Amino acid sequence: MTRLKSAFIVLVSIFLVLFLSSWERDDYDVMGPIPSAPDYTDSTQWYIVDRHGEADLFYVISTETVDHMVGDDSCHFADTYLAYQRKPMLKEMLAVDSFYSGRLNYYSPFYRQVSMNSWLTPEKAFTRLSLSLSDAVNSWQYYLEHFNQGRPFILAGYSQGAEAILEILKSMPDSVCQRMVAAYFIGFKLLQEDVDSIDNIRLAEGATDTGVTVSFNSVRSPDCMLYISEGTAACINPVNWRTDTVSAPFVNYGRRQNDTLTVRCDPESKHLIVSDWKKETIMPFLGIPGNYHHMELRFYYPYIRQNIADRVAAYFAKKEEECHCTPSCCH
Repeated sequence: MTRLKSAFIVLVSIFLVLFLSSWERDDYDVMGPIPSAPDYTDSTQWYIVDRHGEADLFYVISTETVDHMVGDDSCHFADTYLAYQRKPMLKEMLAVDSFYSGRLNYYSPFYRQVSMNSWLTPEKAFTRLSLSLSDAVNSWQYYLEHFNQGRPFILAGYSQGAEAILEILKSMPDSVCQRMVAAYFIGFKLLQEDVDSIDNIRLAEGATDTGVTVSFNSVRSPDCMLYISEGTAACINPVNWRTDTVSAPFVNYGRRQNDTLTVRCDPESKHLIVSDWKKETIMPFLGIPGNYHHMELRFYYPYIRQNIADRVAAYFAKKEEECHCTPSCCH
């Protein structure tokens, strides 16, 4: 009997070891090797332009990197210390600063973003996303403590970066949220449960309301939606800043020719419907014809840049009216 009991214990132990090792392997297969966390005290982990402006733009970039090898394993996260991984991330940071910042100070963190390959399997991508979001939140906290100095700010994120902005909004205290001019949540779904449960989300209704969230996703027609935007609960037209179906013409400023397009909100899908684009391209990895996820920033950049400036001006005008003083003493 003792021998049988001992044999049973050994068999159970082997089973548990195999089970746990299998679980750990499955977990490793999803996450893979993890690059070193960015140290935000290190200036190389930021792209910063200090214009001595009265307000800041804090921007989190979209997915710019792909899987890379670490030994014999695929790494599904950007390594912010590898030059060839940093290069495409820096390219977006530079472009957004050039097109959007105007007179604002600009802060954009490098972070261990989830790779483009990951989004081919949504379940794995969203599991991995927690690591990327933690970096973004850490960079935001460092920005507040060391860079912001009490100035009002614009939050903006595109695609994966928009999900990071959402995470930042979730835990933002009132004392900080009062300085938020607007949050631009571009190219990712903002679910109704987010709108209902996150106190810091108040959807924009016009061109100059402040403390609001701006959100939109662009398609040729509702049947061209991707899962990263399907189910979104918010849409505002970034050309005429309306939430109804009134369309607006706009110019797509291309390198060789400028196309005049039109855009309107679709009240059912909560997407922007873009018409008349003659030269359509398909986004790598996830793209389908008629989905303009990869064009969100390019389509509307002159209009968003002006809107950022208008909202900042509206913020200071409101503060001046509230305290009955000059803008300088309200800062």
